Amino acid sequence: MTRDVVLIAGAGIGGLTAAAMLLQQGIDVEVHEQSTQLGEVGAGIQVSANAARVYRALGMLERVRAVAAQPSAYRFRLHDSGEVLQTIVLGEAYETRHGVPYLTVHRADLHALLVERVRELKSDAIHLGHRVERIEQHDDGVTLHFTDGAQASGRVLVGGDGIKSVVREHVLGAQPPRFTGDASWRLMVRMQDLPEAHRQHTVDIWVGPGKHAVTYPLRGGAVLNMVGCVEQRSWDGDSWITRAPWEELDADFRGWNDSIAAVVALARDGECYRWAMNDREPVPGWTRGRVTLMGDAAHPTLPYMAQGAAMAVEDAAVLARALARDGLAPAALQRYERHRLERTARIVGESAANRQLFHMDSVQALRASFARRDMSGERNAWLFSYDPIEVPID
Repeated sequence: MTRDVVLIAGAGIGGLTAAAMLLQQGIDVEVHEQSTQLGEVGAGIQVSANAARVYRALGMLERVRAVAAQPSAYRFRLHDSGEVLQTIVLGEAYETRHGVPYLTVHRADLHALLVERVRELKSDAIHLGHRVERIEQHDDGVTLHFTDGAQASGRVLVGGDGIKSVVREHVLGAQPPRFTGDASWRLMVRMQDLPEAHRQHTVDIWVGPGKHAVTYPLRGGAVLNMVGCVEQRSWDGDSWITRAPWEELDADFRGWNDSIAAVVALARDGECYRWAMNDREPVPGWTRGRVTLMGDAAHPTLPYMAQGAAMAVEDAAVLARALARDGLAPAALQRYERHRLERTARIVGESAANRQLFHMDSVQALRASFARRDMSGERNAWLFSYDPIEVPID
């Protein structure tokens, strides 16, 4: 007999947020994760107001704040001189405007807090070592078949299993990810190891020909996170991450501002990794019967608006509301998808457009292009103001 439970494939930030939202509303959940250990790779995440409202609803916003940093501003800067092209005010003024803070948090810290919250709501909700092999839909539910021979059945299935999603293949057929033409360096250094002039408590986007870098504090300002995104014609090999010589990192950002050079210099004694940045062709929908997708499984994007994780968190909140409203049925999944399609498509499109904006081939072009924009007005008006807890989903 099919049980009244929502199955979630993937115990990443999106899947765990969905699990917590559903459990908090009294809807039973099972999370099935292919890894045998819980954890997250990567470095920093920016938690803007649209995502922070979900953590507030889950009763965990102050826990997130306690392990995060709260930057004072979001600045767009020229790669060499450091000239500030535009500023979005964050800090206390941002929190006053939106009712919640703008935080920067280590991905692993946020993931650990979500695991904690899910287990507070249901101690045995998360199941490890369950790699999905096959999905079987029937009239009243879905059965997951795992590679170890185990099975799980529920009323609906949510694919939160990332850009390499097995659930996506069931819904949309085989669509291999594509290399976007960008690769990213990811670094973290101790703030105290930087010269005082280069210690920062802002989110800075450093823009320049063919590449850009993002720097911001983590862990209360104890750590500085840097992501360096570089145009690259091709990516060799099956792995999406590769260890690379420090000299290549140094060459990519030689001639950039002294603040970037200081971070790169500190990376010399560590391990340097380059990540392929992949996405998929946009799709007009991501639901099939009793199965739907969320996060990177549904709408992978370039991280050039810092909204990849936030979109998954928004998805989680709207999905939970739709299932609470319509029951564990296909109609709920369709309601969720209808509401999320337009917004996620806009974010994906604007993130891709930012690649062109950030990588213009001259300082003059960068100055002129930013002069025509109002980044603060734009993002406060529609991006940060969105409330997935309260927005109508009729």
